[in-house]
Amino acid sequence: MTEPVTQPRFSAEMSVGEALQLHPRAREVFAGYHLGGCSHCAISEFESVAQICEGYGVPQDMLLGALNSLFDTKE
Repeated sequence: MTEPVTQPRFSAEMSVGEALQLHPRAREVFAGYHLGGCSHCAISEFESVAQICEGYGVPQDMLLGALNSLFDTKE
């Protein structure tokens, strides 16, 4: 019996840099929440997803839901 293949998922503990590497469209999701799209809202790739949510007042469950939904769509 083979193990089911699990897709990678975004998590609050991962760094922004790890999130950007996990899916090619993650940058678009961050930009949709006005994170990292311009100089006055730049985000550090070393901060965790949880840290940027807290710092910018973005609901963590909404951002993670949007990021993880990237795996549900066809490229």
